[in-house]
Amino acid sequence: MANTGSGSLATILFLFLFQAAPHKGAAQYPVVSQNLVTDNVSVVEGDMAMISCRVKDNDDSVIQLLNPNRQTIYFRDVRPLKDARFQLVNFSDNELRVSLSNVSLSDEGRYVCQLYTDPPQEAYADITVLIPPGNPIIEARDEVLSEGNETEMTCTAMSSKPAATIRWMKGDKELPGKPKVELTYDKMYTVTSRLTFTVNKEDDGVPVICIVDHPAVKDFQAQKYLEVQYKPEVKIVVEFPQGLTREGENLELTCQAKGKPQPQRVNWVKVDDDVPSHAVITGGDLYIENLNKSYNGTYRCVASNSVGESFDDYILYVYDSAPSTEPAAHDSRAGEGAPRTVDHAVIGGVVAVVVFAMLCLLIVLGRYFARHKGTYFTHEAKGADDAADADTAIINAEGGHTNSDEKKEYYI
Repeated sequence: MANTGSGSLATILFLFLFQAAPHKGAAQYPVVSQNLVTDNVSVVEGDMAMISCRVKDNDDSVIQLLNPNRQTIYFRDVRPLKDARFQLVNFSDNELRVSLSNVSLSDEGRYVCQLYTDPPQEAYADITVLIPPGNPIIEARDEVLSEGNETEMTCTAMSSKPAATIRWMKGDKELPGKPKVELTYDKMYTVTSRLTFTVNKEDDGVPVICIVDHPAVKDFQAQKYLEVQYKPEVKIVVEFPQGLTREGENLELTCQAKGKPQPQRVNWVKVDDDVPSHAVITGGDLYIENLNKSYNGTYRCVASNSVGESFDDYILYVYDSAPSTEPAAHDSRAGEGAPRTVDHAVIGGVVAVVVFAMLCLLIVLGRYFARHKGTYFTHEAKGADDAADADTAIINAEGGHTNSDEKKEYYI
């Protein structure tokens, strides 16, 4: 025990004499050496920092660690500085490693690893203290919005070091904000980001997220859900009939209207005319019995709320009633009996074409036979036609009968 106490006392005395002794000549100034190495440290306020002084080739020279004020923290394995937050982690000929717990902003600065040689060698470890920002604060100018309007939000990250960066997300889409950085009296940074954007009805219920990026924290964010009001969306659904609308049938339409707030009124009107007097309107339903062509026109469903008004149109065209060849063919699915009517028409058309073609063929054949019969009689009297008088004609005609080689007959 006495030897240990004497050794520590001797070390402290040597350190005092070394620091008090005057340095003569430029050779006594410390130099930065590649033989002595250390690392910069970034640490979050309140956490622990580790400082390591390492010697590549040591010739039994003494290693010590100094604070930013050049006060000796450790001389070899002895801690002259009365700050219990510094603790020796490892000491050997090649390393002096010291921990600093519960780091505060006042601990920030340049620490010196020093090797007692001639001249002394030094290496520098910069400790940077990170101070995370407070919880981000997100504020909206408008609590309730209407579609098409522009709104503004701000997000603030206070008292951090270094300054934080702020990003904005609307749903899964990133939006650009305008940041403003302020340095406070205690050398902290406050960052405020301002976001301006236009909303539509699809934004209702979508979160707007403020994300704060800082080396001291992860996944630091705040969010606010949008409440967007929008005018109604209107759609007319045909409940009956499912096919064509025909005379004598019934018509049933339903008006579906959705908006925020929910539509206060739903009205049925007929464009450029009045709704038939016997039509029944119940809420969003329109019912017309026994259709006829005088009901043709455009029927409009109009819905409105505090934001605005919207409508949807249905064009009614009443077709002739379908022929009822079977009792079951007359129902809402107009046109079930139509295929039979179409088949009869096609058959009648084919028969008419065939009859017309036969008549044309008979006429052509008749004209053909009549023409060739006249040609036969003309050849018989050819000699008489060329004679100068009646006697000559008789002689020529008789001569024509005697000359059988010149007479030719054609039969068809």
